[in-house]
Amino acid sequence: MEKQLKSIHKINDVEPGDVLIQGGSPGHAMMVVDMAINKSGKKIFLLAQSYMPAQDIHIVINPANKNLSPWFELNNDAIYTPEWIFSKGRLKRW
Repeated sequence: MEKQLKSIHKINDVEPGDVLIQGGSPGHAMMVVDMAINKSGKKIFLLAQSYMPAQDIHIVINPANKNLSPWFELNNDAIYTPEWIFSKGRLKRW
């Protein structure tokens, strides 16, 4: 699936429906399910995931910022989730 999706080169271009994906075995994917933008243009977003079988989707907590959790902030390095770290270049779009 990772190879079928289009890369989003600027993380700041994230939109609901985009996917953070790490291919391989094991691989994993999380979907951006909501986003908010403040007056100064700062974006925060919610991530959802499931495991096999993909029938119990849930919102992911933000372990890096418990005050903001479950929302995540955009940064230019990586996105840290409870079980996965998604580095630059892992944001994709259908």
